[in-house]
Amino acid sequence: MDKAIRVDGNWWKDLFDDLYLRTDARSVCDHDLTCREVTFLEKALRIHESSSILDMCGGQGRHSIELARRGYYDITVLDYSSYLIDLGIKEARKENVSVSFIQGDARNTGLSEKRFHYIFILASSFGYFPDEGENRKILHEAFRLLKLGGTLLLDLPDRNYVLKNFKAHSSHQIDKELTVNRIRSLGEDIIVSRETVHSATQGCIRDKSYCVRLYSPEKITGFLQAAGFSSVFIDKDFMCRENQGDYGCMTNRMIIIAEKK
Repeated sequence: MDKAIRVDGNWWKDLFDDLYLRTDARSVCDHDLTCREVTFLEKALRIHESSSILDMCGGQGRHSIELARRGYYDITVLDYSSYLIDLGIKEARKENVSVSFIQGDARNTGLSEKRFHYIFILASSFGYFPDEGENRKILHEAFRLLKLGGTLLLDLPDRNYVLKNFKAHSSHQIDKELTVNRIRSLGEDIIVSRETVHSATQGCIRDKSYCVRLYSPEKITGFLQAAGFSSVFIDKDFMCRENQGDYGCMTNRMIIIAEKK
């Protein structure tokens, strides 16, 4: 790992704000992409309208709100960012749909055990901790929260694709005002990125470093089995956008589905 890029283990506590929604709008504010991802969830999991669903690390609840639009009514979104939670509450009210939003830590949610039929961790929102022990706590918490026969779905960067196509630098202009630059360092199954956001009128308005863990199918399967899951299924090339530009860890992803039997 490049020692020039240092990352605070708690970087995720304050990154996900209004500026994040602008810098990552190509992924997290793309309604068409969200609809396609939700359609995949419906087909892959065969969710019943009455199923209890937890959208863990779900941000502003873009997937959950779309599910609610389609008739699902027992949906909970959990995220640490109070800004994104508040935004989701306002959007759900605007759309007149029933979605519960909770601000909390995915490692220790405080929710009742065996509460949910399905848990999703989407949009590469798993693997934020440099310490793998902390990431594994999330899998154990998901197992605790699922009913017997329940299903966990993880949406992760495709490790092999990332390693093969790693780019140490990327840049894109959001609009006439903002430009995003990212410098990346590749360590042992971890990517550390330094993101700077420059405003045409205010200069540098963000200089933040963060990290994402990479998992091989074998490694994440081992972690899931250690947490108690079985029947692990993996599907690659999920929503692949390699011909559309550099979307970082959202360029090419893999889906992992595991059951609690």
